[in-house]
Amino acid sequence: MFTHNRWLIAAFYLAISISMPTETLAAEGPALGIELSADEVATADITVMPDGEGLPAGSGTAKAGTGVYVANCKACHGEKGTGGINDTLVGGHGSLTSDRPQKTIGSYWPYATTLFDYVRRAMPYQTPGSLANDDVYAVTAYLLYLNGIIKENKELNADTLAEVKMPNRDNFVWAYSP
Repeated sequence: MFTHNRWLIAAFYLAISISMPTETLAAEGPALGIELSADEVATADITVMPDGEGLPAGSGTAKAGTGVYVANCKACHGEKGTGGINDTLVGGHGSLTSDRPQKTIGSYWPYATTLFDYVRRAMPYQTPGSLANDDVYAVTAYLLYLNGIIKENKELNADTLAEVKMPNRDNFVWAYSP
């Protein structure tokens, strides 16, 4: 009997909601959130695509990234990307087909632009999004350098970052094709 009543009540509310104008439903809704201005949306619209579309102005090298890493990343990820309390960032080359694969930047990540995008959005853990674009380019270069992917003096910027060929790039199949 209880199940039958529950279905009747659900049908009743469905019938009422279908017959009400959308404006009425919205006005009676929970009024969560606020409408953002175009400028506010623009500050949060920072997506970087695998082909580099959306990369901001700025630049950095591994040498400059060393200081950024020590100041913002070392406490969680350890000296030179290993041995920290959080994910290991360096090493694992050739381990993906082993019994103990290590998914690091150098062994797993398919695009250097994804690394940049992730660091810019989510790091440092305590203050995500606080790094300047030059610092994000520099720490990205440092991590790629530690993984043997680029040379220490290679300057990364919006033009050169997408050109970096990650070791595992060809082992991914994407629904999206850049």
